[in-house]
Parts: sequence; structure tokens; C-alpha cells
Amino acid sequence: MNENLNLIPDIKISVKQTFGFETDIEVDAFSKKNEFVPEIDKNYKFDKDTTLAVLSGFSYNKRVLIQGYHGTGKSTHIEQIAARLNWPCVRVNLDSHISRIDLIGKDAIKIKDGKQITEFQEGILPWTIQNPVALVFDEYDAGRPDVMFVIQRILEAEGNFTLLDKNKVLKQHKYFRLFATSNTVGLGDTTGLYHGTQQINQGQMDRWNIVTTLNYLSLEREMEIILAKNKSYNNPKGKEKVANMIKVASLTRKGFVSGDISTVMSPRTVLHWAENNQIFNDLGYSFRVTFLNKCDETEKNIIAEYYQRCFGEDLPESLINIQSNE
Repeated sequence: MNENLNLIPDIKISVKQTFGFETDIEVDAFSKKNEFVPEIDKNYKFDKDTTLAVLSGFSYNKRVLIQGYHGTGKSTHIEQIAARLNWPCVRVNLDSHISRIDLIGKDAIKIKDGKQITEFQEGILPWTIQNPVALVFDEYDAGRPDVMFVIQRILEAEGNFTLLDKNKVLKQHKYFRLFATSNTVGLGDTTGLYHGTQQINQGQMDRWNIVTTLNYLSLEREMEIILAKNKSYNNPKGKEKVANMIKVASLTRKGFVSGDISTVMSPRTVLHWAENNQIFNDLGYSFRVTFLNKCDETEKNIIAEYYQRCFGEDLPESLINIQSNE
């Protein structure tokens, strides 16, 4: 990623026409896409509040943090908006393995003119801030303290970045944009649901201009997504089946939030369940290979009860206790 993207937004797009929301807002966009622009998912369903928040980040260079339970589509929302703007977008997951060196860069040995030399190799951060790129930090509240202090330097829209390793001050590109997603809202995990998350200091939280929350979709909206991607279910029997799948997912989400189970069905999981059922033509078996096998053994009976409540039939015992049988 050493090359510079010599691009600037050269068109305006209508939010109403592109995203379907009643508004006269127009946003900057690029007329051409490059390798860093995400692919468009034509069936993607946008949440209005989240979309408007993210669009304000692109239009007005605001730092936008999206908070919500995992599986709600926080990162995908940003990517799908970037895809429609043809805006280059790079995602970085701030898990415990990401270090300050990964972000800033490090000395690397290279061969130049037949000689072995040591040369500083810039990380992802120096490159993105100098280019018209939307940088997305996933799992923002799981970042290590040394990493978070590096990020704090670029949270100011006009904030320059001092690259001490090269005695160089990097100026932010006019069309560099910064977003983040988190499971908590910077206060740490008080529920026990998200191990590894950290409290984010108030000075850093204050630098985020906009904080929005993305919750799970309504049954109707989730149904639209499943049917858009699996048209064979778009009939009375198919819709009833999908509705019951979503109801099972909803019960896992409530159980997850209340601490009864530790694994949750995201909308993506429901989509995979629907797709796998088309392959196997067996709802119970498809449920097992899509979700149940990912769950803790001690929680499988609770999840089987969710299935029974929604479909009015028990999961075969062999599916629930498959490991003990083997």
C-alpha cells in the first residue's frame, strides 16, 4: 500500500435515490471505483439513523462510532455505504494481536542496488491518512492501550500525525475519513457478554463527533433481507418458515443479553440457515450445522427449547447430543 490514490470526489449522489430515504441531502462521491472500494450488495437493507450518521461522516468529515451487539451489521453498514459512494475503504480489526507497530510501521530489511539495507516500512495508518480512504476500526473497544493512544492522534479532523520513526509530520488528506464499531459505548463491559473489551478514556470518547447505536432488525426487515437473497422462500409456506427461523434467532438474542446463553444468532446466521436448508432440505439438520454445533454443550438444551417453541416440534435428540453419541 505504498502508492498514493490520486483521487478526489468528483460527483454528488442523491441520498433519496441511492438509499431510499426521504431527504434532499446530496453527498460527495467518486465516479470510478478502485481495488479498495467494497463490492455492492444490491439486496442490502439500510437502517436510516445509522446510514444518515455514516453519511454525515463522509460528507462533513465527522468521526462516527457505531455501537451495538455483534451481528447487527455495523461494519457492513459502513462498507455498503462506501461501496455506493465508490469511496476506498479499509477495515482493521483491533483485536489483541494488533500492535502499535502494525499501525505505524517498522524497520524492514530490503535489497537495494544489490545491497542489504534497513528501511522504514509504513504501516496502515500513515498510508490511509494521506489518502482519500475511509478507515474503519472494528472492535474499537477491544484495542490495546498503546494502540488506542496512537489512534487518538488522528481523531481530530485537522490533527497531524507525527511519525517519530522518520522525523516526519503527516498531514491528513482532505478526504480521509475515520469510523469505528464497538460492542460497548466506551464504558467497558458491565454485562459480562464481551470479554476483552476495555474502558475508553473520556478524552478519546469526546473526540468522536457522532455516536450511533445499531440494534437488531425488526422481524419484517430481517424477513426482507432473507427473501431478497433466497427468493424460493417468497411464498406463504416459505415466509412462515423464515419467520419462525427469525423468531428462534430473536430468542437467542434475548437469551444472550440476559446471560442465559453465550452464543447468539445474528441475521447473517439466519441467512446461512435458510441457505443450508435449501441444500439439505432438513430444517433441524440445517439448524444443527449452521448454529447448534457452535454452541456450548451445556446450553444446547436451552437452544433446542427455543427451536421447539417456534416450530412446535422437538429437535431430534440425536442432533442435540451428537458429540456424546459419538
